[in-house]
Amino acid sequence: MAVSLAAAPLPAADAPARPRRAAAKQEAAKEPPLKWRDVKEWGVEGRAFGDMERKSWFDRLPARAEGKVTNQVWRLGQDTAGMLVRFKTDAKAIWANYKLREARLAQPNLTAIGASGLDLYARDAEGKWRWVGVTKPDNQEVRQAIVSGMAPGFREYMLYLPLYNGIENLEIGVAPDAKFEAVAPRQEKPIVFYGTSITHGASASRPGMCHTAILGRRFDRHVVNLGFSGNGRMDAAVGDLLVEIDAAVYVIDCVPNMNAEAVREKCIPLVKQLRAAKPEVPILLVEDRRNTNSWVLPQRNSHHEKNHEALKECFASLQAEGIKNLHYLPGDKLLGDDGEASTDGSHPSDLGFVRQADVFESVLRPLLGAK
Repeated sequence: MAVSLAAAPLPAADAPARPRRAAAKQEAAKEPPLKWRDVKEWGVEGRAFGDMERKSWFDRLPARAEGKVTNQVWRLGQDTAGMLVRFKTDAKAIWANYKLREARLAQPNLTAIGASGLDLYARDAEGKWRWVGVTKPDNQEVRQAIVSGMAPGFREYMLYLPLYNGIENLEIGVAPDAKFEAVAPRQEKPIVFYGTSITHGASASRPGMCHTAILGRRFDRHVVNLGFSGNGRMDAAVGDLLVEIDAAVYVIDCVPNMNAEAVREKCIPLVKQLRAAKPEVPILLVEDRRNTNSWVLPQRNSHHEKNHEALKECFASLQAEGIKNLHYLPGDKLLGDDGEASTDGSHPSDLGFVRQADVFESVLRPLLGAK
């Protein structure tokens, strides 16, 4: 006997389901009365170089860097990676209104939320930072709720800006009768990271999942992210900018964008450049992480081995010359040892960033004098 595989028609009662869902979505997106506040009025953390002139307010690099750093570094310096804004409110819903610099919202190994979204955290009753919500960009101009329907309570919030896009403006909106307090950027010395696309944030699912952001929450400390995708190469021109920052520690994590010859050429001059300007600030040299599939790629594995050997040589040479407060972080365990912590073999997934943060934390904590 033949059996029909055609789907049975839905009962008439189910027919209106799609219109109901569409109506509910439309209702959820309806903007309530809001009072908007421009974050430029109180400032963002992760925006180094103080009051130096900038081409655009949210640029990571000062205007004077243009023409001194490479064109690629200058362009990437317009991304807001590592920046965040802090505030307190008792609002039950928090909205964002911002315009992105670039119309390209996502990349092959980075979602629109990670590249162009905002990522909101709040302190819970025990003082721990916990995730709350994100924007979901579908246009260059974003005006939407980050979160709504929250339980009552006056909380401190931290909103991370996009990793791989810049912004031209940013406003935070809450109900007109909600309490709202701006929290000024912390003035303590920051942890300063200079690195590659990994430092920049690829391939975190959202801005708060980059290891630099994770470490900022764990240490409850100001962090500056100077990751330049594909262009973190221990350049002296970037070194000139690094010494302008009154850092708690410099983390130099550029080897993934270099080969052994470049490491030998540039590492020692960069460290000496930093040490001449900042005699006491700890400097941490980080080995190239090993690609998670390098175990079956002999040529790639050899590349890592040569890079590690070159950085170790530079470290030993600098120590022999008497350079003090210089530290070294091996790269083999940054992504674990099971091959499961990367999106593409090179860039960490969220799991990879958590693992990387764990390794960094163990080395950075004593350098910061943190408990």
